[in-house]
Amino acid sequence: MSGVVDGRVVIVTGAGRGIGRAHALAFAAEGAKVVVNDIGAGLDGSATGESPAEQVVAEIVAAGGEAVVNGDDVADWAGAENLIRTAIDTYGRLDVLVNNAGFLRDRMLVGMSEQEWDAVVRVHLKGHFATLRHAAAYWRAEAKAGNPVDARIVNTSSGAGLQGSIGQGNYAAAKAGIAELTIQAAAELKNYGVTVNAIAPAARTRMTVGAGGAMAEAMAAPEEGFDAMAPENISPLVVWLGSVDSKDVSGRVFEVEGGKITVAEGWRHGPAQDKGARWEPKEIGPVVADLLAKAEDPVPVYGA
Repeated sequence: MSGVVDGRVVIVTGAGRGIGRAHALAFAAEGAKVVVNDIGAGLDGSATGESPAEQVVAEIVAAGGEAVVNGDDVADWAGAENLIRTAIDTYGRLDVLVNNAGFLRDRMLVGMSEQEWDAVVRVHLKGHFATLRHAAAYWRAEAKAGNPVDARIVNTSSGAGLQGSIGQGNYAAAKAGIAELTIQAAAELKNYGVTVNAIAPAARTRMTVGAGGAMAEAMAAPEEGFDAMAPENISPLVVWLGSVDSKDVSGRVFEVEGGKITVAEGWRHGPAQDKGARWEPKEIGPVVADLLAKAEDPVPVYGA
């Protein structure tokens, strides 16, 4: 029986562990050829000398699938280009890019260093853009050459990026940027046969359990029966978004946790009042109060 992504060539970044590993295995189980990207970094992005990507590839091959290792840094411009080239050189094409790689350096904003900010924004936001950019260039060239393109990009945002998270300002800002990058890219790449969507997953991984706090405790303790926090719960949606069946879905962000899938509704025009002329500062107070009274309350920041 054919899988929903049978024969498609898929790149999954950060696929050595956690959610990324689950994605790679799920794509392979549904018939895809998978490029398993991972640099073997620790939670803070430091090198560990490990090669978890090789273990994932071994699992896929042992199960009868096809996969290859890639160890490039997704936030390095040449590395991201080489990652895309790995898929094309190995399998002759690229159909799906799943951006998942990331790490944490949590700290309250008042104590965060420049390096802690830059490192997290680099790997998450630039790491998504760099791979997206090189994949998009390949698909654009294919489309202009008259070759059919039915490609997919699935990005990874976060509840922190949609609602914020105390102590994770760098991570939340990067993940918010990824959500908007998804909407932007969907609009720009539509004419080349590429859809772009994102997920905001909630699952038990090294990142969530290591973050501490009540959320981490809940994720670390599975309930009897269905394990709602298992990383494998996230992958079915991602695999479907990578399939040809999802061609009419683009520019969307989905929250996914356990067996629950939610369509996130982001920034949109709310209540407005137009004077038809320039406002005076002394007039603004009552106007803003009236607009806020009519607007929906924002979702609370995690941990607030």
